[in-house]
Amino acid sequence: MSIDTIANFLTVLRNKVMASSPYAIASYSKMNAEIARILKQEGFIKDVEVLEEPGAVQKSLKIVFKYVNGESVLHEISRVSKPSRRSYVKVKNLKPVINGLGITILSTNRGVMTDKQAKEAHLRVGGEILCTVW
Repeated sequence: MSIDTIANFLTVLRNKVMASSPYAIASYSKMNAEIARILKQEGFIKDVEVLEEPGAVQKSLKIVFKYVNGESVLHEISRVSKPSRRSYVKVKNLKPVINGLGITILSTNRGVMTDKQAKEAHLRVGGEILCTVW
């Protein structure tokens, strides 16, 4: 039995946004930290912080959400590639999310990046589509 940590992370974010919570605490992994870094870089969240409490077994991530006029900037975040069905795409075949309002987060051989960054880097190959955000 495998656990999809990325899907769990996205579900925590989705649930906290629907509850209009100011922040979310999620389990730490390098991939979750990279996804949170991209969300902050693209302006979907306000801040991300790694919490390391002395004596704690595992680190965690604190994600502070961004709200404009009481409405979350993060409208929808959905997992595309799953452990049971991986989804790989070439950079030239990437479609814009909501006519360019959203982003696609990819795992490439050069690290985790957005579809826009992958196109700017002129990657000849592509990567695994982790999730789409808008």
